[in-house]
Amino acid sequence: MEFFSSLGAFTGYFAVALVALYLFKVIYLKVTPFDEWALINGGNQAAAVSMMGALMGFSLALAGAISNSVTFFDFVLWAVVAMGAQVLAFIAVQVLLMPGISVKIEQNHLASALVLASINVCVGLINAACMSY
Repeated sequence: MEFFSSLGAFTGYFAVALVALYLFKVIYLKVTPFDEWALINGGNQAAAVSMMGALMGFSLALAGAISNSVTFFDFVLWAVVAMGAQVLAFIAVQVLLMPGISVKIEQNHLASALVLASINVCVGLINAACMSY
């Protein structure tokens, strides 16, 4: 019977995590200067790798938020923090580390996309690890 009592919590966290993932995707697409979905639909592998890294990094942070949150509201707050950290990671790469990365991704430069994706995953892991009490 304990399974059934936990099923409600699972459903709530899972549903909100999926909504947060969708919202992150929408926000991330607004922040990046190119349209990943159009590039991906056109066969741009660099855009696909870049988006994959962003979604994976945010998902790792969400997993940390779910695991370490004390309450449901706490989880929602950490999800918002995770979104901000992942968006800031892209901005930092775009401005400080690789200023021309957006153009390179549009040109299907896979190496640049791999760097961005790996930074997003690393930020997600660090983000998740920092969400503890």
